[in-house]
Amino acid sequence: MAENDPAVDAENSPVMVPRKPANPCVLVIFGIAGDLTKRLLYPAICNLGSSGLLDKNFSIVGVAIESYTEESFREILIQDIHEFVTDPAAKAYGLSLAERVYYLAGDFADPNVYITLHKTLESLTTQQCSRNWIFYFASPPKLIETIALQLKKASLLTETDDYFRRLVVEKPFGDDLASAKKLNQILLSLANERQIFRIDHFLGKETVQNILAFRFSNGIFEPIWNRLYIDNIQITVSEELGVELRGKYYEQAGALRDMVPNHLLQMLSLITMEPPLSFTAEAIHDEKRKALQAVAQLTPERVLNSTVRGQYGPGYIKKIAVPGYRMEKNVAPDSPIETYVALKLFLDNWRWLDVPFYLRTGKRLPTHKSEIVVQFKSGPSALFNSSEHESKPNLLKIYIQPDEGISLLFNSKIPGPTLCLGQVDMKFKYSDYFGLKPQTGYETILYDCMNGDHLLFNPADTIELGWAIIQPILDIWGAIPPRDFPNYAAGTAGPIEADNLLQHDGHKWLL
Repeated sequence: MAENDPAVDAENSPVMVPRKPANPCVLVIFGIAGDLTKRLLYPAICNLGSSGLLDKNFSIVGVAIESYTEESFREILIQDIHEFVTDPAAKAYGLSLAERVYYLAGDFADPNVYITLHKTLESLTTQQCSRNWIFYFASPPKLIETIALQLKKASLLTETDDYFRRLVVEKPFGDDLASAKKLNQILLSLANERQIFRIDHFLGKETVQNILAFRFSNGIFEPIWNRLYIDNIQITVSEELGVELRGKYYEQAGALRDMVPNHLLQMLSLITMEPPLSFTAEAIHDEKRKALQAVAQLTPERVLNSTVRGQYGPGYIKKIAVPGYRMEKNVAPDSPIETYVALKLFLDNWRWLDVPFYLRTGKRLPTHKSEIVVQFKSGPSALFNSSEHESKPNLLKIYIQPDEGISLLFNSKIPGPTLCLGQVDMKFKYSDYFGLKPQTGYETILYDCMNGDHLLFNPADTIELGWAIIQPILDIWGAIPPRDFPNYAAGTAGPIEADNLLQHDGHKWLL
C-alpha cells in the first residue's frame, strides 16, 4: 500500500492525498504459523508499516499449536519475510517489526492459553504498547466458536470508552445457511456487531472498491447501467492452481461454498446496487443488501437448468502435467466434490429485470484471473449487421486481479479504402497510471479494521443472504450426486455444460 491515496487533479495527473497512521493496537493472530499469515498478512502489515500507516509501537502476538519458542519463531518469521515480502522498504520494516512479534504455543481449546495471552497483553502496555487489541482468526473455521468463547471467558473482549476489542473472522463463515446463522448468534452473544469484522479479502482489492467510484462518480456510465442498455454481465474467478495442500478443507467445502456466497456475490452486489445515500458503511451495506435480496430464488428446476458443476481431471498447465483432483493429497479417490461452478442468476427489480448474470469459478483453469465483463446491447441500426460490416458488442471489462484495471472495447473503422470494422481497446491499468506497489488485498482491510471502519466488512445479515441464495443449490447437489466427474481436464476452460449454459441464451463466455 502506498503511503498516500492517489487521486486526480484538474490537469488529470495523479496527486497524493495523505493518510494518517491507523489507530494504535496490538494484533493477536490465532494460527500465526499458517500459510495465510506468511503469504498475505505479513506482507500486508509490512506494506502498511513501510508506508507510515502503523503506530510506531504496533506489535503482534501470535498463538499457534506448534511448539516454537519465541526466538525460533522469529527466525522462521524472518525467513518468511525474505521469501514473501518483495518491496525493499516493506521488507526492511518487516525485519524491524520481528523484534515486536511475540509467540505463544498451545491448544486453542486450553483456557490456560488465554490466561497467558491476557498476561502477555497486559505486560506489553508497560512497553508503551496500546491497550487496543484486535483478535484475528487465521485458523480453521471450525475453531472460530472455540476461540471466541475462550476469549470471552478470559475477559479479553471487554471494551471501555478508552480502548477497543475487535474480532476479525476469515471466510468461510459457516458452511450453509443454518450454520452461518448459528455462528452469527454465537458471536453476537459474546460481542456486539460493532466489534465483529467478517472478512472478504476480495473487497480489499483496489478495483473492487473502485467499482463504486467508477459507477457513481462518472456521469457517462450510470445512466446506461440498467436493463435498457446492458445485455448480460459475467463474473469470473479462475485459478491455475489445484487444491495444493488444502485437500482436507476442500473435501468439506468445494468450489460453491468456498467462492460463491462471499467473493462472487459480493462483486455481484457492488455491480448491481443502487446509488447509496452516502459513502458510509451503513448506507452502502443497505444497498448491497437490497441487491442480494432481489436475486430471484433458485427453485429446484432452476438449479437443474441454471447451474453447472465440474471437477478437474489430469491435464496440463503451461505444458506441465498435473494430477486430477481425485489424485490430490487428502482427497477421496471417488470424491464427488466440485472444483468448478457456473450459474445463471437474475435480479427481480426494475433496473435489472431479465438481464442474465453469469458467474463462474474454478481451479486448474488456463489462467489466473478475476474479471467482470459487462456486455452492452447492440445499437438498433442495421448498417453494420451484414457479415461485411459486422460489429462486435461493446464490452466493459473490470480486472480485479492479477493486473488491476478497467478497459472499454468498442468498434472502429480499420484504416483502408473499404469500410471494415475492428474492435479497439481503451485500457487503464492502476500500476501504469498511479505506480502503486503490489498489494495483497489485506492492506486496506487491516487498516480499516484498526480504524473501526466497517465499509469493507460484511454484517451478519449480508452473510446470511449470501448463503440463502446458494442454499437451494447445496440441497439439490447434495441429493443428486454427480455422475460424470471428472468432467474437465486440468488446463481447459471447464466442463462443456458451462458453455452450453450461455449458448442456450445466445451468449458465450467473454474472457
